[in-house]
Amino acid sequence: MKKYFITGLLVLVPLFITIWVISTLIQTMDQSLLLLPEAWQPKKVFGFHVPGLGALLTLLIVFVTGLIAANIFGQQLIVLWEKLLSRVPVVKSIYSSVKQVSDTLFSDSGNAFRKALLVQYPREGSWTIAFLTGTPGGDIKNHLFGDYVSIYVPTTPNPTSGFFLMMAREDVVELDMSVDEALKYIISMGTVTPKEHFTQQLRFQQTTQQL
Repeated sequence: MKKYFITGLLVLVPLFITIWVISTLIQTMDQSLLLLPEAWQPKKVFGFHVPGLGALLTLLIVFVTGLIAANIFGQQLIVLWEKLLSRVPVVKSIYSSVKQVSDTLFSDSGNAFRKALLVQYPREGSWTIAFLTGTPGGDIKNHLFGDYVSIYVPTTPNPTSGFFLMMAREDVVELDMSVDEALKYIISMGTVTPKEHFTQQLRFQQTTQQL
C-alpha cells in the first residue's frame, strides 16, 4: 500500500507542479491585456476571458521590441530612452543596476552562468556546485593578489538564492557539465545525476582498450 502511494506521488507531484508553474506564468503574462483599450480586450470582444492570449501578446511585444532594437533607428531610441531615465534620481539607480545584471546574464557575449564549477564550500573538504560569473573588478582586484574568479553558489532546492564569492582560480574545478545539467542536479538535491558526456566515455573506452 505504501509503495503504491509513494509511486503515485512520484508520478503526480511533478505533473501538478509543472501545471501550476505554467498556469501561474500564463496568468501573469495575461496581465499584458490590460495594455489594450477596453474595447479591444477579449472579454469585451468574445464575452468571456480567453486564457493564453495575454501570453501571446507578451511574446509578440518582446519579439517586436527586439526587432526594433536590432536596427540603427531602434538603437538610437534606446539611447534616447536611457538618457531620459538617467535624469530621474530614483529610477536611474534602479534601472542602471537591473540593466547591468540583465546584460550580464542574458547577453551572448557575457560569461555569467556559462560554466559549472566544483568548489569547496562552506568549509574545506565539503564540495558543492557553483557557477562562474566573471572576475573581480573595480578596487576589489587591487586587494586580491593572484588570479581570482567571481562565482555564485546557489542554494538547494531554490537556486535563485545563494552566495556570491571570490575564490582563487586554482581552488575551483571546471566541470564538463552544462549549466542546465548542473541546475537540475542542484534543484533535485543530487537525485538527478548528470549524464556523463561522450568525451568522458570515449576517454574511458580508450583507456580500457589500452589496458
